[in-house]
Amino acid sequence: MEPHFALSIGQILRAPVARNPDQLIADGNGRAVTYRQFHNRVDRLARALRDLGLAQGATVAVMDWDSPRYLECFFAIPMIGATLHTVNIRLSPEQILFTINHAEDDAILVHEDFLPLLLPLLPRVVRPVTLILLSDSEGVDLPEGFAGEYEVLLAQAGGPVSYPDLPETTRATLFYTTGTTGDPKGVSYTHRQLVLHTLAVTADLGTVPGSGGLKRDDVYMPITPLFHVHGWGFPYVATFLGLKQVYPGRYDPARLLALVTEHGVTFSHCVPTILAMVLGAPQAATTDLTRWKVLIGGSALPEGLARQARSHGIDVHAAYGMSETCPFVTHADMVASQSSDDLSIRTATGKPAPLVEVRVVDPDMTDVPHDGRTTGEVIARAPWLTEGYLKNDAACADLWRGGWLHTGDVGHMAPDGTLRITDRLKDVIKSGGEWVSSLVLENLASTAPGVTEVAAVGVPDDRWGERPVLVAVIEGDGAVETAIRARIMAAIERGELPKWAAPDRICPVAALPRTSVGKIDKKRIRQLLEAGEIA
Repeated sequence: MEPHFALSIGQILRAPVARNPDQLIADGNGRAVTYRQFHNRVDRLARALRDLGLAQGATVAVMDWDSPRYLECFFAIPMIGATLHTVNIRLSPEQILFTINHAEDDAILVHEDFLPLLLPLLPRVVRPVTLILLSDSEGVDLPEGFAGEYEVLLAQAGGPVSYPDLPETTRATLFYTTGTTGDPKGVSYTHRQLVLHTLAVTADLGTVPGSGGLKRDDVYMPITPLFHVHGWGFPYVATFLGLKQVYPGRYDPARLLALVTEHGVTFSHCVPTILAMVLGAPQAATTDLTRWKVLIGGSALPEGLARQARSHGIDVHAAYGMSETCPFVTHADMVASQSSDDLSIRTATGKPAPLVEVRVVDPDMTDVPHDGRTTGEVIARAPWLTEGYLKNDAACADLWRGGWLHTGDVGHMAPDGTLRITDRLKDVIKSGGEWVSSLVLENLASTAPGVTEVAAVGVPDDRWGERPVLVAVIEGDGAVETAIRARIMAAIERGELPKWAAPDRICPVAALPRTSVGKIDKKRIRQLLEAGEIA
């Protein structure tokens, strides 16, 4: 027997198949497979990929809605030693093209709904790629150049499949995150990191007393896209526990509520925007949500949204993490919230998960007092945090300065160890859980005749978390604002910006506030906007 038992994603799958083989994994269209059948389909997918020449060392991209089929890719692709590249279909077309080329994808599994997005990009994909169509219909026509349709390939893939014995440091997954400037950055995770993350989240949420947390009798439905940090890692957790799982496909509020009722869904996670959309649907008033536990991440959980969720009986809590942390770092105190419905408990960034270390430090990396007031940068360590960015040594070094991962978030720590995020070091805007670059908006606006200075900031929004606003020193009339919007819309049409980057407002001012060293003071700009002193 080898002295070291290597951790691998395949181990996550084998446990529920042996323990709970008849439990169901369902989609939003009334179809379901048992865990036994699911395991067989994973094996067939692995065999089909190998038959196409995709094996250890390959990179396989997926562009799909949330589905059991996507979950099959979560397992089969890493288990053959390949890397699963979850493509963020909400990026602009140019950003998607960059990620495909930068990741050096060898194959792309694409849902038919995304063909209009992918096909125009293919002539500029620099490597030859194997194309596989994903369809929810039978007998669909195969586009030119495609190797096959997913279900047909699985049906044709017969015979046993053996999986390689992989070093646990083998790269398993890859996805791209966007920030304030520059191209998207590739974030990857190994088999070891994903297994440890799965075990830690299971131990953390599984030991919450009573009905809280995440237990073996829960019914799981993600409403965070699976391309977002592996659906925050919960599909692996839910599979490991052998839970009934429901994958809804496209997110439609009425459909999500119907699935909660139909399947008895008890655990989900999402960004605030999605929860607000669900609660705003007319069907929410007549749907029993009193057994639904929802974790909110991606951006802060507003107290107003938490109050609205509680009025429906939802057991809602904030959680915190980022693409570079796999993502679980902290969550609100689920024990304290059982004895008190103080919304400040539920909306707090919370306390670290097992094996996570969190500090709040000054610029010299000295811990600030844990007094619930003194702020500093939040830094973290855990066995599953990404080691860095793909092909970007400079960004890796900056991320891990001093041996700790620098989140770029500002917060304070209470005496009892509760973290609360208060701001971000960088002035990036996050709308609906997606990043919008303030620098790109500023650069576009600055090219309009009559604009002498401009700043792009995010302002709080009940629906989207934040929305971009431009504040500009303008010489001229309303034609300047028209010119600014024309430039931004042209960039969106060229695929250089996502459509939600268009600012809600353009506010003319006589001068932009500045800091003591002469920099534009964006914090002050946000304060003036929120106070109505800039309109």
